[in-house]
Amino acid sequence: MHKIGVISDTHGMLRAEVAEALQGCELILHGGDVNEQKILDELGEIAPVCAVRGNNDKEWAEHLPQTLALNVCGLRVFMVHNKRDIPKDLPETDLIVYGHSHKYEEKTVGGIQYLNPGSCGPRRFHQEITLALLFIEDNGDFRIEKRLLQHPETRGSKEETHRIPADIALMIPAIMKEIDAGKSVKQIAKKHRISEELSEQIARMYLTHPGVDVEGILRRIGM
Repeated sequence: MHKIGVISDTHGMLRAEVAEALQGCELILHGGDVNEQKILDELGEIAPVCAVRGNNDKEWAEHLPQTLALNVCGLRVFMVHNKRDIPKDLPETDLIVYGHSHKYEEKTVGGIQYLNPGSCGPRRFHQEITLALLFIEDNGDFRIEKRLLQHPETRGSKEETHRIPADIALMIPAIMKEIDAGKSVKQIAKKHRISEELSEQIARMYLTHPGVDVEGILRRIGM
């Protein structure tokens, strides 16, 4: 039996739990939004990596393809970051791997298995941190195993840790100005009495999406 790791949307973070779950894999498939070459390098120390380019993968990722069709231990796999970009003239495929939404999904359509392993990078508050393991038999049969990773901040008070202030939309313009002024994530979190995770998410969305407005930031952090 062959063990293949399937991940997506790491956004510059490789968790120790992810690296541990991927041990023993023959190959790692990454569905895009890697954000940094060092993530691919670190994954490459575990197993060979096949990755597609996500919408947040900028100039550094020009060598990554937008789509990728490959044979994995006899399984015909097609990879793309956003499932909206799956071509109409899709080659014969057994499994489509994609990402982008940060939400785990498995479904079968027209005899083709679709798999979004979710995000195993920075947490989007209410969303799970997940990856998938693909097990392929020598006869071509395969099964998918979802891996749900426990976020450190969920080990204590679950909802309290991730509570988002009702007036967060009013805070964001001030937070954007403070980011421009060079304030740190910790300083912003303390001033506005929000979690450092929320502060970091706002800063990340603001800095990686030039011209984004308040509504855009709220949408991208899952609100």
